[in-house]
Amino acid sequence: MKNGLTIGTLCLLLIGTSAGAEDYIDLVKKGNEAFQQNDFNTALELYHSAETELPESTELQYNMAGALYKEGKYEEAVDLYTKSLNTTDAALGASAHYNLGNTHFRMGDFQNAIKSYENSLSINPEDREAKYNLELARKRLKEQIKPEQQNQDQQNQQQKEQEEQEKKEQEKKEQEQEEQQDQEKEQQQQQQQQQGEQDKEQQEQEQKQPQDAQQEKKEMSREDAERILNGLKDEQDIQKKMKRARTSGNYSGKDW
Repeated sequence: MKNGLTIGTLCLLLIGTSAGAEDYIDLVKKGNEAFQQNDFNTALELYHSAETELPESTELQYNMAGALYKEGKYEEAVDLYTKSLNTTDAALGASAHYNLGNTHFRMGDFQNAIKSYENSLSINPEDREAKYNLELARKRLKEQIKPEQQNQDQQNQQQKEQEEQEKKEQEKKEQEQEEQQDQEKEQQQQQQQQQGEQDKEQQEQEQKQPQDAQQEKKEMSREDAERILNGLKDEQDIQKKMKRARTSGNYSGKDW
């Protein structure tokens, strides 16, 4: 009998020993009775007491693992079921693999549960309970992987959307920077153009000033020349008058 997930019950082994180990046999026997009465804590205490006589007994390790399994101490049960696999008894090995599979199943470790059931069936291919539990573990594993995959897909989708959003924001930022640079460049060109026009206008004014001064000088020179000519003409007129006056001063006769 086995502690299956379906209709199996735990296999409790009564260890055979030499005639001098009556206390050991009695302890195991009482431990099995306590186990059958669902008093698993008492069963463990009796098994531990018997363990002092045969600490390496794979049968005793198997029974102790069963009591720990019933108490929900699955990690300790896994350890002892694994140790009981060192047996040379094929039937015990098949049961140990089977119940190890049950323990992994209870822990939600369906991958190891599947391996343990498969190991049990490799020893006892006709075990219907192991076959049933194997298929059940495979089903549960698929159900476990499905939401995990969905969560992973959802995380991947969220990450993808976040990356796309960051990409859009980056593109928008780059576009704004480019527009700002274009605007600054345009303003700079306008300023350069205005400065160029101002420089050109100033240069034209600077070029025009000497021409105006030269023209003014030319005009003033013409006026000065005319003034001088006029002055000379006046002076000639004065000299002519003076000459006439001298000529007319020498005449002594009467003018009839």
